[in-house]
Amino acid sequence: MAGKKRSNRLIRFWKLLGPGLVTGASDDDPSGIATYSQAGAQYGLSTLWTALITFPLMAAIQEMCGRIGLVTSQGLTGTLKTNYSKPVLYVMVLCSFPAIVMNIGADIAGMGAVGNLLFPSVNAIFFSVGFTVLLLVSIIFLPYKKIASVLKYLCMVLLVYLVVPFLYKQNWQMVFKGTFIPTIKFDKDFISILVAILGTTISPYLFFWQATMEVEDRKNKKTLVINKVIIQNMKRDVDFGMLFSNLVMFFIILATGTVLFNAGIHHIDTVEQAAEALKPLAGKSAYLLFAIGVIGTGLLAIPVLSGSLSYIVTETFGWKKGLDKKFHEAKAFYVIIAISLALGLLMNYIGISPIKALIWSAILYGVTAPVLIAIILHIANNKKVMREYTNGKLSNILGFATLILMTVAAVVLLYLTATGK
Repeated sequence: MAGKKRSNRLIRFWKLLGPGLVTGASDDDPSGIATYSQAGAQYGLSTLWTALITFPLMAAIQEMCGRIGLVTSQGLTGTLKTNYSKPVLYVMVLCSFPAIVMNIGADIAGMGAVGNLLFPSVNAIFFSVGFTVLLLVSIIFLPYKKIASVLKYLCMVLLVYLVVPFLYKQNWQMVFKGTFIPTIKFDKDFISILVAILGTTISPYLFFWQATMEVEDRKNKKTLVINKVIIQNMKRDVDFGMLFSNLVMFFIILATGTVLFNAGIHHIDTVEQAAEALKPLAGKSAYLLFAIGVIGTGLLAIPVLSGSLSYIVTETFGWKKGLDKKFHEAKAFYVIIAISLALGLLMNYIGISPIKALIWSAILYGVTAPVLIAIILHIANNKKVMREYTNGKLSNILGFATLILMTVAAVVLLYLTATGK
């Protein structure tokens, strides 16, 4: 009887999860995995502590975005367009577009390269093209309910990264130290990694996706009235999704920081290099799990990236939009998704290095996120827009802490880059 009750509670909790879980899981995309792998390979367990910092900050900002979507019945772009001046809207769009396209390109390249690792007889180009076509067809032809369900179950792929570190002997004293005693080195490379970690965890495209998906989810469930229970359920979903995202980040740094760093492999440029380096050191099972995880997270993250970009553009110009609409009902929306996927794919074949795109997209997120966080904080505290659902004290404390941290990290990085230190 007790087992049945637990099972029923788990089923109810799983049904409660939705946009928050998908948003959190999509944050651990191939570009994020590469960033975490680089952090582990270069600095061992010295950056494990960042997972403790990013979790509450991510959860606070994403909850604000979700609340904005629920209360206004609009995405972030639509809310800005309705309540703020056009220059603010255009700054947000300009800050987001380049990084999202570069992120898509880096993810497609990473998936293609890992596919080639698993099946060496097939060229990486064919995998990249195949994954792109598969994603485009799925996004266009699957109804919203099916897309939401598929994305939700794809999140489970990330569980493989919680297994990988246990396939190799760990020094738990060092793990504890790296987790709870922060290490900071004041040089350009270390600060770059910190900004990249912050940028790839607190990513602008997630802000747009969270707000918009709450609107889509609300329409799908035919929820007409917003109340505190709905807001609380959204918060639980977001908190779980962000916790899951940060756990995955923690375990990827743990795996690469233990296996690769200790083996003297300190330079990892791509996710496939990380997967390949794990093979002789941690065994074939670790290598396969790591590689499969990259493909699974790409299939999860790229629809989120391209969808976020399309929502931004269509809301800006007032065009019809929505994953719940068929192609003929929102042609511009799906054409923008197709263009973003095509640009991402082409980027890898016109001389732009995937690793440079990957790192620069993460750093660009880190530099542009403060602008967007400042805008989100203003909206979330605007009683005219949010009515009785404005930020509480804790939300503002965490929100402004995120803004300050992201701003300081970006300024320090820009200073070190300009001075060449």
